[in-house]
Amino acid sequence: MNINTSNNHDNGEQDQKGVSKKRYMPLLLINYTCLFLGSVSSSLLSKYYFNHKGSNKWVSTWVQSAGFPFLLLPVFLPYYLFQCTQRKPFTRFTPRILSLSIFIGLMLGLNNLLFSWGNSYLPVSTSALLLSSQLVFNLILSAIMVKQKITFTNLNCVILLTLSSILLALGSNHDKPQDLTPTKYMIGFVANIGAGLLFALYLPIMEMIYKKVYCYAMMIEMQLVMELSATILASVGMVWDGGFTEMRKESKEVFDKGEGVYWVTMITNVVTWQLCFMGTAGTVFLTCSLTGGICMTALLGLNVLGGVLVYREDFGGVKIVSTVMCGWGFCSYVYGMYVNNHMMKLLDDHKQNINPSIEMAQPQPQPQPQPQPHSDLHLGLGV
Repeated sequence: MNINTSNNHDNGEQDQKGVSKKRYMPLLLINYTCLFLGSVSSSLLSKYYFNHKGSNKWVSTWVQSAGFPFLLLPVFLPYYLFQCTQRKPFTRFTPRILSLSIFIGLMLGLNNLLFSWGNSYLPVSTSALLLSSQLVFNLILSAIMVKQKITFTNLNCVILLTLSSILLALGSNHDKPQDLTPTKYMIGFVANIGAGLLFALYLPIMEMIYKKVYCYAMMIEMQLVMELSATILASVGMVWDGGFTEMRKESKEVFDKGEGVYWVTMITNVVTWQLCFMGTAGTVFLTCSLTGGICMTALLGLNVLGGVLVYREDFGGVKIVSTVMCGWGFCSYVYGMYVNNHMMKLLDDHKQNINPSIEMAQPQPQPQPQPQPHSDLHLGLGV
């Protein structure tokens, strides 16, 4: 499937992400679904683990990336079993991309640890709303690193979501669990902010790297390497802290729901975290880092409601206002995207109506040798 690459710089993201509209929208919806299911479920399951006397932060960190073997299926099956692609796995996976994937994976592992610390000490609702602070850093870093244009729409969204986090911080004193010391509560508070900062850095870095990725299959391969690196980091921490031995002891003697429920919780958490990370990576690849950050932040509002419904956490006036502001900001961003896409479509239609007459009036240039385009530059698995 060859495509014209002569206008790559003009069309930018449209060339890489929108080559096949028939594949783009279903793929985007699949990634949104994975992000939705993974984000809400993994947050609630992590809290379930800590609520029922699970206490090992390294175990909670390890399960966030230990599901990387599931990614072997979409990487190898299309070529070796289904034979629906001509691209071999890890084709054009250069040493530079490998080293970048390992580095990002280690950063992701540190982010997972901070998230585990924060989620172990704070209620789901407080933790979720605090993590929304990453969005303002995401906007700033995206503007610096990937030249994201700051508009009224995305700035309004960032301000609303940031104000919702400030409101939560001002009214969070009554939210402390009775058996939690102020020191540990502050550790959880700071850990969540740190996790948000790292995640805000992770998204624009990934967008920069994805500009060198020419198909969706390579994005999955990069995600596999990143998750493997994060798992190695977590495994080192597990060995250092006796986490693997602690898991067996915890399942039999500590976890108050029984050994069977413990392992079901662990396995389910592994799966849901992979859905969350794959949905995030796919959203950034198909759109941009700011959209990925805004979607994640909007889902935090659902995590708040999940914590209230499942764990009966307090949902007073401050959290109600914060959640409403979170939803308001997200809806304004979605509407702004809709208006912008509509205007771009009208502009493209206008250019298409004008260009034929201009081309007929101008002398045709002599054909120049063109570089061979990448036949795999589309949204499939490298067909």
